[in-house]
Amino acid sequence: MKKIVAVFPGQGSQAIGMGKSFVDRYDYAKELLSEANDALGYDFSKLLFEENDLLGLTQYTQPSILLVSIIAYKLFESELPVKPLYALGHSLGELSAVCAVGGLSLSDALQVARARGEFMQKACEGANAGMMVTLGLSDEAAETLCESARGDGKKVWTANYNCDGQIVLAGIKADLESLTDRAKALGAKRAMLLDMSVASHCPLLSAAQEPLKAILSEKLNADRFIAPVISNAAAKPYQTKDEAIALLADQLVKPVLYKQSVAAIEAEADIFVEFGYANVLKGLNKKIVAKETIGVSNADDLEAAIEFLSKGEAR
Repeated sequence: MKKIVAVFPGQGSQAIGMGKSFVDRYDYAKELLSEANDALGYDFSKLLFEENDLLGLTQYTQPSILLVSIIAYKLFESELPVKPLYALGHSLGELSAVCAVGGLSLSDALQVARARGEFMQKACEGANAGMMVTLGLSDEAAETLCESARGDGKKVWTANYNCDGQIVLAGIKADLESLTDRAKALGAKRAMLLDMSVASHCPLLSAAQEPLKAILSEKLNADRFIAPVISNAAAKPYQTKDEAIALLADQLVKPVLYKQSVAAIEAEADIFVEFGYANVLKGLNKKIVAKETIGVSNADDLEAAIEFLSKGEAR
């Protein structure tokens, strides 16, 4: 029996054309796309499949990524019914994970994702906030760098622990830029600002916490999920509505412990399956764990994953 961990990507994995092969090949995907249109009043066919300037805006990006991830997961589940051992997401992907294990309907998850993006954007208005990826720094060096800078009055924090040597910082853009030379002195091979207008997973988002809790309290529709979700903020499993409300709000202001989360459950899992475009987490997982990760990014991937896993008895 294959013990599967379902993983879901976050913001940054979006691209025009994502999800199109699912919709072209499966009627069920068309139904889910129509459900998403009704839920948000968007035309997701145009947003996802035609060139536009909206997909890069947070209030469109977050629900679009969630939608493609859940289409991939539901198609997989309909062909090969499985109960994942755990569900795990990266940032926004944690919301996709909660949806996948029954905590949210697709319509409600999309509404939460849009609201989350709006809350995050509003919290950072006028702050010139952003994020910076560093390559080559140890966890300790990145933490020391940020602690030292905060001691100098700068607003910078570690935000994403993606894998060894890849840590994303968040804060005020000018403060982040001022760290470049210090980061390189501590061993960074690269320190580069990302094309983002919010500072995720740091105290600058504290104003978004209570509004997010409120909409989660309204929309979460199950007191207990069918499988545990691994919290980004704590790197530990949770399975109830109350835990989800608290931990998804914590996630806004605490770093994403992605590599710690994957490593913590590797021994229990047989295989990781990423649902969503671009196979970003598949690439990270290769650097974190020895267990295989297969990606379900398009219809061909889906069919290959089902064929591969059905040879054993997946669960």
